[in-house]
This record gives sequence, structure tokens and C-alpha cells, in this order.
Amino acid sequence: MAQTLPTASATPIPAPRDVLELLKPITWFPPIWAFMCGVVSSGAPISERWPFFCAGILLTGPLVCGTSQAVNDWFDRHVDAINEPKRPIPSGRIAGNWGLRIAIIGSLLSLIVAWATGPWVFAATCLGVQCAWAYSAPPARLKVSGIWGPAVVALTYEGLTWFTGAAVMAGSLPSVPVLIVLTLYSAGAFGIMTLNDFKAVEGDRAMGIRSLPAVMGVDPAARLACIIMAAPQVIVVALLAQWGHAVVAAIVAALLVGQLGLMIRLLRDPLKHTPWYNATGTTLYVFGMLASAFGLGGAWGL
Repeated sequence: MAQTLPTASATPIPAPRDVLELLKPITWFPPIWAFMCGVVSSGAPISERWPFFCAGILLTGPLVCGTSQAVNDWFDRHVDAINEPKRPIPSGRIAGNWGLRIAIIGSLLSLIVAWATGPWVFAATCLGVQCAWAYSAPPARLKVSGIWGPAVVALTYEGLTWFTGAAVMAGSLPSVPVLIVLTLYSAGAFGIMTLNDFKAVEGDRAMGIRSLPAVMGVDPAARLACIIMAAPQVIVVALLAQWGHAVVAAIVAALLVGQLGLMIRLLRDPLKHTPWYNATGTTLYVFGMLASAFGLGGAWGL
């Protein structure tokens, strides 16, 4: 007989440490890094916008990103009960419908903080919260798609958080060059998200999740991911040079050459070398983001 979850009224309020585990602080780093790229690209001193800067950190880390983790774990709770039973929800440490309640509360808090921060940040946060729910929750459940799933994660983790950082500091819509570069890096991040799917190819096939490695095969998906990561960076280098940021363009180009060298090893055995590439090539990718942000922000006149 199928078991039903007890109601929230029959269960205690979750312990703070279990709620924190549900929100997965380790996942907050990538969006906060992109947020900092946005801050740097704005060229505005943090000291002049300190409260807004703190609100942006809160939004991109524990609120929007943390909420997305709670949403994902709630709608994956039955699968996690089989594959990862020690997680807070399937283990019963967050019982009843408290997982759903936490996701809803996090969404509302995100919108409230964003509303107080400014219209452009509020608009970006609305889109980010919508993406968090659409990624995991039916009927959309975009995570089962090898196209929409990585695209949504790339957009929210890189593009929207960079946009938030720039908008928080500028107090307005970011400049056109900033919008172009954050869009390009967000597009390239699609390849990074595709590589992240390599760790669960067999499981994805068994569960009907149409990730690109599961549908295309590992080798073709790895080649496509490399192209998607590299192509936007080529455009970024060209644009930075055209905009007069020759030094930064050279730095980003050097980082790209380093990635291309690492990609050669990755493509020899994608399943084996993807964790290694994520620790090396992806690191060079995000350093390129930061270098581009310094150029756009006018740091050191580069």
C-alpha cells in the first residue's frame, strides 16, 4: 500500500539545520559569482550602494537559489526516497508538506526583497522564481528536457544574476555592452549545464529524462557542449577589442585558449574527464566572466 505524507499540523517545525541543508548553501556560489560580475561590470562603488549590494547577495544566494533547491527537492521527493533517502524531505527530518511551505515562503520573501530593491531587480527576480518552479514542478517540469532544462539553469545562474548585480549597483537598466556580454556568457553556460548531465546518463535514460547525453550519446553531446561554451567567448573577445578593452580581450582570449586545450582531454573520455574539466575548464570560464566584467566596469582603464 502506498504511503502518504502526514499533514503539516501533525509534524513539528523543521530544525534550522535541516532547512539550511534543504537550501544547499554549496549551490549558492555560482550565482553569487555571477552577481559579483554584474557588480563589477556596473563600475559603481559598492560603498555608495551598500544596502542594495547586501540585498542582491541575499537574493541571488539563499533566497532565489535556495528556494529553487527547496522546490526541486519537494517535487523530487519520491525519487529521492529511493536514490537519496538521507536528504531532509525523504528522511522525514522535513516532514509533511513543510518542504512545499519552505519553497513558497522562499519565493514570497524573494519577491518582497526584490520589490524593495528596485523595478529591474524585481523583474529579474520574478523571472528567476518562475524559472525555479517551472524547472522542477509539473506540468512544465523543464528539467526532463535536454534543451529547456540546461537553458533555464544557465539563464538563471549566469544571466539573471549578472543582470541583478549590475542593476542593483546602477539603480537602472544595465548598459547595452553589459547586457550583450552577460547574454553571451549565459548562452555559453548552456554547455556547462550539459556537462553536468553526464554524471547521470544511465539514470536519466531509465527515468525518461531527455538530457542531451542521454538522447544524443555522450561523445556527440560533449562536442556540442564544447562548441557552445567556446563560441560565445570568441564573440566576447572580439567585442571587448572593438570597444577598446584590448588588455581584457587578451586575458579572455588566453583563458579561452586554456579551455580549448583542456577540452581536447575532455573529449577523449567525457564520462571520465567531466569532473576534472568542471574543476579546471569551467574555472577558466568563470574567470573570463570576471575579467570581462572588470573591462566593462572600467577598472584600471583596461
